[in-house]
Amino acid sequence: MNLKYLKRSLFILAGLSILSGCDEFLDTSLDRNQTAETIATNRSTLWNFGNAFYSPITYGFSIIDGNIFASASDEAQQTDVSSNVVYFNKGIINESINPLFYLYQNYYEGIRAANYFLDYVKDGKGEALLALNRNIETDIYSYERDVNSLNWYIAEAHIARAYYYAELIKMYGGVPIVEKTIEQAGGEKVTRSDYDDVVDYIVDEIDTYKGQLSVNWNDYADRNGRFTLGVALAVKSRVLLYAASPLHNTNGDVEKWKKAAKAAHDLIDNVNLSYSLAGNYRDYFVGSNPLINNETIYAVRRANSNTMEVNNYPIATAGGYSGVTPSQNLVSAYEYIGVPDPANPYANRDPRLAASIVTNGSSWNGRVIDQTTGGADDMSNANASRTGYYLKKFLTDGLNLVQGQTAQHNWIAYRYGEILLNYAEAMNEAYGPTAVPSEFTMSAKDALQLVRDRASVNLPAIPADTKEDFRAAVKHERRIELAFEDHRYWDLLRWKDAEQVLNQPIKGVKVINNGGSISYQEFTVTERKFQQRNYYLPFLRSEIENSKGTLTQNTGY
Repeated sequence: MNLKYLKRSLFILAGLSILSGCDEFLDTSLDRNQTAETIATNRSTLWNFGNAFYSPITYGFSIIDGNIFASASDEAQQTDVSSNVVYFNKGIINESINPLFYLYQNYYEGIRAANYFLDYVKDGKGEALLALNRNIETDIYSYERDVNSLNWYIAEAHIARAYYYAELIKMYGGVPIVEKTIEQAGGEKVTRSDYDDVVDYIVDEIDTYKGQLSVNWNDYADRNGRFTLGVALAVKSRVLLYAASPLHNTNGDVEKWKKAAKAAHDLIDNVNLSYSLAGNYRDYFVGSNPLINNETIYAVRRANSNTMEVNNYPIATAGGYSGVTPSQNLVSAYEYIGVPDPANPYANRDPRLAASIVTNGSSWNGRVIDQTTGGADDMSNANASRTGYYLKKFLTDGLNLVQGQTAQHNWIAYRYGEILLNYAEAMNEAYGPTAVPSEFTMSAKDALQLVRDRASVNLPAIPADTKEDFRAAVKHERRIELAFEDHRYWDLLRWKDAEQVLNQPIKGVKVINNGGSISYQEFTVTERKFQQRNYYLPFLRSEIENSKGTLTQNTGY
């Protein structure tokens, strides 16, 4: 082990832990008071290096402007007109301005951390370190337990690389594949790989190491927050779904859709996994519920906070700043159940509307939202909602922000509901809405029906006469079921729908009091702009220059 590189790596990995924020469930910190010599003979450092590659995982509640990414799509509008998401809204992301480039840097730090750990323990060095300063005969149980953990960590490091590359290609298309530590590479610059080559790399990492992962941490509560078999299969499902989509599958290769369908089915049908849909859609996303529900495949955990509430409670609620406000574009997509009520456009709708969005006249934070002229939430008030709606999903109702009350906010990175939707989409494109080939256990329609029935068994019937009709139904269902979960923007890109959808204006509603009778008038909140080049994000000019010509810029920037 090179001690000079060890010292540098210790500094980098400790810095990652600081930048990632507090994580009380998974210790990713390193003892920066240790010397390189003590590191090389300290078992605990092995686990610290093994945890460090988790630090850069995306915490979706603070992607942009310290908030969720929904305002980059047609789901919502950011109240603050000077927010960074405006660069997406106006289509002016360029090689000098890319508010998400910090994620590019974070993900490669995560890859470097995984590479370093794998180098640190290879060729039996990990087992030897575990045996140091230990009587193997009298402490055999602890030693064997540690060896099992080491094998898990090694597999997790490979899945971490797969996860980070999956996130990178979602944003940039093809990227450099880095498998060596800085010392091993000797300063060599790595050229950019094609998108499909990175997909193959991700799939190979998962397929090679999935059998070495733990199925769950039921018997190891202290290891919650680490990757499992389900996480690996979920990453593979999403990656292959994206790879089969029109943006990346320009020839419409049906074999790619078949691979995506099988990847989702491998998770759904795995007898060792016990995922299922949560019974209550609203409650599932709030507080500690994601951590104890069988729908959750992977959640990113952080210490209790009230940042989401501060950022998104109505301005009229003490301590709230309105933040991300849902659009009429999204609200109008929620289906009616039964007969529409002319006096109340939010009645008799898909229950996920009331579970996700605060509408005029609804109860929130111990009061009734009143956006009429002169009301507490009058839309003409400074920093009031620009759309006539407020965010409810993820938020704990009634936190006392003045007194600093906090709650848990666990970002659900992968969940069973998404996998069912992945399966429905891929199966339809590969085999049609109702076909069930022998190697599968349900049709595309069956999977979609499960998701809709969880919301309400009274939703309208799924159109499944043609592949085209069902495709539209899947797109609709992803829009509603996965609202605000950082799927919509990327879905529109991979479907090649962004130029149509993200060039449409964001709509809102004005709430009008007509002598006691409330009416709603739709209006344009703001125009939006999306350019063809925006299907991929640009690398910063500094990154291009530092690559010495090995990193090529995406087209149009």
